Amino acid sequence: MTTPEPVARPRLLLLAAAAASFLLALIQSIPVPVLPQIAAQLGADATTVGWVSTATLLAASAFTPLLGRLGHVLGVKPVFVATLVVTLAGSVLAATAHDIGWLIAARVLQGTSFALFPLGISLLRHELPPAKLTHSMAVVASTLGVGGGVALVAAGLLTQGDADYRRIFWLTVVMSAITLALALTLPKRAGAGGRVDYVGAAVLSAGLVSLLLPISQGHTWGWGSARVIVLFAAAVIILLGFYFLERRTAAPLVSVEMLRHRPILVTNLAAMAVGFAMFALQLATSYFVQSPSAYTGFGFSATVLETSVIYLLPGAAASVVIGPLAGMLVGKVGPRVVLALACGVGAVGLASLTFLHDNKVETIAAFVVASCAIAMAYASMPALLVSHVQPAETGIANSVNSIMRTVGGTIGSALVITILAGQTKTVGAVALPTENAFRISYALGAIVFAIGGALVLLFIKRDRPAAKHRAEVSDIRSTADLEGARA
Repeated sequence: MTTPEPVARPRLLLLAAAAASFLLALIQSIPVPVLPQIAAQLGADATTVGWVSTATLLAASAFTPLLGRLGHVLGVKPVFVATLVVTLAGSVLAATAHDIGWLIAARVLQGTSFALFPLGISLLRHELPPAKLTHSMAVVASTLGVGGGVALVAAGLLTQGDADYRRIFWLTVVMSAITLALALTLPKRAGAGGRVDYVGAAVLSAGLVSLLLPISQGHTWGWGSARVIVLFAAAVIILLGFYFLERRTAAPLVSVEMLRHRPILVTNLAAMAVGFAMFALQLATSYFVQSPSAYTGFGFSATVLETSVIYLLPGAAASVVIGPLAGMLVGKVGPRVVLALACGVGAVGLASLTFLHDNKVETIAAFVVASCAIAMAYASMPALLVSHVQPAETGIANSVNSIMRTVGGTIGSALVITILAGQTKTVGAVALPTENAFRISYALGAIVFAIGGALVLLFIKRDRPAAKHRAEVSDIRSTADLEGARA
């Protein structure tokens, strides 16, 4: 007599997956506004403290694809829980470290949290009925944008008055513990088994690290420096080698055919565009509103606390509402239309910031519009991927998509920092970015957003009717379950 499989509780499952996505976004963004405070309180220079962000991105690029594959082979729940345990350990270390070296090590451990999103999407696809899948994926994905916005607000609130920066990491400790408690209640399903391409994972990690490292450090090292050029060249060679290696591997980490499939390729390019635009938006706006208007002639002389509460919080709050609504829209008109619409709306929001930023109302309104567009885009991409991949490829497809968002965000951050540092005027002994530097940053975000939307409309076919899609997903899942039972 066989033991019946545990039954998933949809609301609890959705809450756990959404909490995990919120957590990783929180971890990614929360130290960014307080890097100067970290440097001052730990006695580190600006170059060294920059690794607090860089280390997390590099760890994410190394671990996300591997953990996504392990979730399929070993079962999603044990990998999901193990990832949260490592994330919690990293959060505790970050909250208690009094040395910059230990803090960077903690951020490496926290970088494993980036795998929580693709693992969460895999949980949803394997546990929820097709009728609830699209909306649930949209809710989980939209929390990525919400988490990033809340992180910036929380950082301002927790570190006002030059308070101990460790407060922000105690917040990640609490959130990690809550998410881990939720994850432990999830049903455990046996993995599909099979081999894990550890060689491919190592090669891909080396290629991504070689790509992200010069992008994130280029403004410090110098874009024409030997280190940057050598690393970019190494990234090209290693990633090309990875492509040919995976073509020859019987059980590859990433299916080359899947990556070349036009809808997957275009969705990944759109993910890069959204990641670029989000970081360009948040970084440029944070600097812009804090610009001392008495000396620059623009900006609002906002404090860190005012920046968080007055200018950034409305965008985060609006994203909380837009995420579920975008999920309903995906179910009605399809993810392709929603993603293209989101890119268009985002381009309008950033274009508005380019030209209309003379008063608080128009600046906040444009930021809210662009933030809502980002939430819509995040909500639509998992559904677009799921409609074009087999259930076994869900984790790795979303892992690659997550990495593409990370690459786009890293490029966006590095480019905005370079632009703001390159176009300045000296006020007393301080060099401040010019208004034109902000216009260029916002305009680039708008252009990249528009390109992402154009690619989706031009190169992805129209969505199938929602009812037909749900039926096909159900058929795919039934076939996969039957094959698993036979095995």
